[in-house]
Amino acid sequence: MGQNNKTVCVIGLGYVGLPLAVRCVEKGYETYGLDMDESKIKLINSGKSPIKEKFLENYFPNIKPIATTDEKIIRKADIVLVCVPTPVDGMFTPDLGPVKSAIEAVTRNLKKGALVVLESTVNPGVSEEVIAPIFEKNKFKIGKDVHIAHCPERINPGDEKWNVTNIPRVVGSMDKKGLQIALDFYASIVDGEIRPMKSIREAEAVKIVENSFRDINIAFVNELAKSFDALDIDVMDVIKGASTKPFAFMPHFPSCGVGGHCIPVDPYYLIERAKQSGFDHKFLKIARETNNSMPAYAVELLQDALNEIRLPMKSTAVGVLGISYKSNVDDVRESPYFKIKKNLEKHGCKIISFDPHVARLSDVKSLKDLFKKSKALIIVTGHKEFKNLDPKIFKQNGIKVIIDGANCLDKDAIKKTGMIYKGIGR
Repeated sequence: MGQNNKTVCVIGLGYVGLPLAVRCVEKGYETYGLDMDESKIKLINSGKSPIKEKFLENYFPNIKPIATTDEKIIRKADIVLVCVPTPVDGMFTPDLGPVKSAIEAVTRNLKKGALVVLESTVNPGVSEEVIAPIFEKNKFKIGKDVHIAHCPERINPGDEKWNVTNIPRVVGSMDKKGLQIALDFYASIVDGEIRPMKSIREAEAVKIVENSFRDINIAFVNELAKSFDALDIDVMDVIKGASTKPFAFMPHFPSCGVGGHCIPVDPYYLIERAKQSGFDHKFLKIARETNNSMPAYAVELLQDALNEIRLPMKSTAVGVLGISYKSNVDDVRESPYFKIKKNLEKHGCKIISFDPHVARLSDVKSLKDLFKKSKALIIVTGHKEFKNLDPKIFKQNGIKVIIDGANCLDKDAIKKTGMIYKGIGR
């Protein structure tokens, strides 16, 4: 069994919670998973992973948590891991509803002295200002009846090297005993450094900083891409050139949009919380505006290309390659595909979508079917199935324009066929 034979309950069996629960089982913990999606629960208990992820597929069906929709399972737990979504609404306002609901369920069932760890990404202050008051309202004394900690999730879907087993983690808590329990627990399931933070607020800030860093740097290269389009410079070649410098440069790459549940969302949590304290995060807001503009920019490139050959946007059949936000995974959360599709619909385009990893949202069953029906293409996701396509296939199917939103195709080879090629900053 695991650390002192303790029992773990993971609330939220998504891209974060399910791998975490599987790892706890592997390490000998009696592990339960709580989720409100009954279809997901049935799949897990039947030994099938509801998420198409190599890491999970390596463990299922032999190693899996006991999954349920019954919140009373929390009563068994010595350690509760909260891994629910922290989205933003249509106005980019943070929505802590799922976190609050999960914590309310915990207070109705938690046994005294248990550790509750929030892994969901939140702004600094949520544990002290939102979570602790819910416990206190329900007569829990922090540091005695319940230990509250935060260990911000770190997961990279599709990454064959880094996963829940080996990515270093940081932990903060509202009391010393809770911090030590959390440190011991994570040290028992993670083969990487577990760094204690001086406060729970610092731990909350870590994940926001990580993803805001990426968002800002992606925004920088996206702005460069727009600039270099005007200057007739290939931004990809420039980035490769700059990458030869062995210090003080980290390559980031432009695209038709930033997706996933973290980078397009997390900065808003810091922007909003800082605003409440009287600080205006101008830099973060500009980065978000820049990255949010890229799906529309990709459609503008398409419109310009069609104008060159005197084809209207309206009624032109546009094949959209890629629905997931990231190459070689099925995760569609915050994918730029949805903004691109909506924009194309406004222009009256006839849209044919295909993603070999997201069959449920695809309009056709194969690339062959998509090519036959399309006059122009927009590449949203750089799947391996797309990267190795022979440009002659496009030409043979009568495709006239290619917008490479992932910068994953051979620009020179496509141009040699006489087709119009436009990448992001290429």
